[in-house]
Amino acid sequence: MPTRGIRTIAAATLLGLVAGGAEVLGDGFETIILKDGQRVVGDVVAEKPEALYVDLGYDLLKIPRESIAKRAKGEEAAGAVVATPGGTVADPSGFFSTGLLRPAPVKELVAKFGEAVVSIETPSGKGSGFLINDQGYAITNAHVIEGETRISAILYQNAPGGGLARRRIDDVEIVAVNPFFDLALIKLPLPAGLKPGHAILGNGDDVNSGDSVFAVGNPLGLERTVTQGIVSNRSRNLEGQLYIQTDTAINPGNSGGPLFNQRGEVIGVTSRGTRADMADNLGFAIPVGYVKDFVRHREAFAFDKTNPNSGYRYLDPPRRSRSDKPAGLGGSKSDPAKAR
Repeated sequence: MPTRGIRTIAAATLLGLVAGGAEVLGDGFETIILKDGQRVVGDVVAEKPEALYVDLGYDLLKIPRESIAKRAKGEEAAGAVVATPGGTVADPSGFFSTGLLRPAPVKELVAKFGEAVVSIETPSGKGSGFLINDQGYAITNAHVIEGETRISAILYQNAPGGGLARRRIDDVEIVAVNPFFDLALIKLPLPAGLKPGHAILGNGDDVNSGDSVFAVGNPLGLERTVTQGIVSNRSRNLEGQLYIQTDTAINPGNSGGPLFNQRGEVIGVTSRGTRADMADNLGFAIPVGYVKDFVRHREAFAFDKTNPNSGYRYLDPPRRSRSDKPAGLGGSKSDPAKAR
């Protein structure tokens, strides 16, 4: 089985592994799922910090840990759904797809997945979002659509002659809102026959500090802006929630847009940055694991415009001062309960 970066070694090498302090196992067959979608089935006979050694029955295979996406045994291995190399698979929820895509230059990835990124417009401002399927469902930040009743989205479709065609979609529906994780699921009422491209959600466990990433969004209303950087920290704790910290430029208007890895998979939702007069190169994205859980359990966060906890902003009624109290209602300064 040809696998990049993996090589077979003589079985006698196992003796050297034992002498070198490797943990020798040999406790049953496992399925090793690689990041490029391929699988290796064999007996893991030794583990070292940098690699696993798998007995194929006729030789040993050295697999670098950085090439491994998942390990599974027995029924778990049989039921594991993994994309083919360069392909995608649908999540059981049916709402999004995950994948193990191949790395590519940012220019190619923007051209391939650019249609998935949309601009969100409300009477009070603009933000970003991205489509997760061809039915018009999209993810954005809760704070982008919070308190709004009129929401529009701008699609950017690849035109036959090159470039992008701008298409406005009105009457966008709020499907679910999770204000605690600042996520919202919205639905664009797409015209019949229109199926724009959608994003592929990545694996949050495959995010590491130093990974190359890029964002596509609409900072300060500048549509289709691409910024690039790296993952500065994969799990930054801010106010009790974990974020991906990145030096990718994140500005107002980027909120709700996707943070892509070097394979074009969405690994986070850009949500906050820092003021230029306070710090440089500090951006934060909500990890994709939160997004997957939110979409899978969307019924628990279903939006109801008649419920004050569902995203609409309600103002407190004005309080009447004592001097404004109409005559004849009774009460006195000594009885505050009646004087309100």
